[in-house]
Amino acid sequence: MSALPAPISLVAAADEAAILALNNEHAAELSWLEAERLSFLLGQAFYTRRIGNLEAFIMTFDQDADYDSPNFLWFRERYERFVYVDRVVVAAYARGRGHARRLYEDLFDTVTRAGHTLVTCEVNADPPNPASDAFHAALGFAEVGAAAIHGGKKTVRYYARKLSPTI
Repeated sequence: MSALPAPISLVAAADEAAILALNNEHAAELSWLEAERLSFLLGQAFYTRRIGNLEAFIMTFDQDADYDSPNFLWFRERYERFVYVDRVVVAAYARGRGHARRLYEDLFDTVTRAGHTLVTCEVNADPPNPASDAFHAALGFAEVGAAAIHGGKKTVRYYARKLSPTI
């Protein structure tokens, strides 16, 4: 008999310290956050969820967010309406359980109900991240551009997935 998957829940203020720790364990892939910046970003977010006892989390923004990420701004310059996946993190001990896929599927449902039809994200090209490229391709994302950011220290690929509007 298999155990039920850990629930997907809204992120609460009480989760911030654990989210900060998990995020900063993966700062090389994401970006380092200070507590104040995380609080600000959570306040701007369109959708933030966690799985279980912070086994994983996701943070996204829509086009109206007050957010200065060069990746987010790249999408804002090109698309009138979108939801940008800023970060998805799965704790090392919880990998291989389908958490990232579940978070994305829940996001797609929420995005569609909110009337959005485009979900965007970026994946590191240099340093390369072939597992993330394959994961996003399997979810139906297509490459829509690329850029060098942070003074050319990092290059990224931009992806988008179109969703069908609800009727």
